[in-house]
Amino acid sequence: MPNILVALLVLAQAGSTSIPAADVTAADIQTTLENAIPVAPGIIDTPIRTLDAGGHDVGVAIVDRIRAVNVVAGTIHTGVTEVYTVLKGSGTLVTGGRLIDPQPRGGILATARRNGTSGPGFRGAGMEGAVTRRVAAGDIVIVPAGTPHYFSEISESITYTVVRFYPTRD
Repeated sequence: MPNILVALLVLAQAGSTSIPAADVTAADIQTTLENAIPVAPGIIDTPIRTLDAGGHDVGVAIVDRIRAVNVVAGTIHTGVTEVYTVLKGSGTLVTGGRLIDPQPRGGILATARRNGTSGPGFRGAGMEGAVTRRVAAGDIVIVPAGTPHYFSEISESITYTVVRFYPTRD
């Protein structure tokens, strides 16, 4: 039976062209971080690489946030799922529930294709019914599209990579 499965795999691959893999090295991350441009006071969010993954895009960015306490906010990315990997620092990440007084995001944040940003969505004046968790170096958090989230407190500067899965292209 295993030989039949191998034969089927060979036949399936014979007529197809695969999408090349993309590397994001530690040096890419460090160089991007050193040359990053702030997007808001105390926050950088800089794309490193975006890959056409066949019908949708996958992007990698580096985010660095300075110390902040008692932050009250929230955001939703309507079509973009994010995966955070904390490289250094720590903070309190709030996810889920619902946004209070949601307002559409504008400017470059209103588009999400290959520009590397988090895409269209909403900002709020806070969140209700959310889950609060402490994150630190080595932690990975998946934030599905449509899930409200924000850092309510950053006890020390936090740096993390974000892998963004963009919606299917039209």
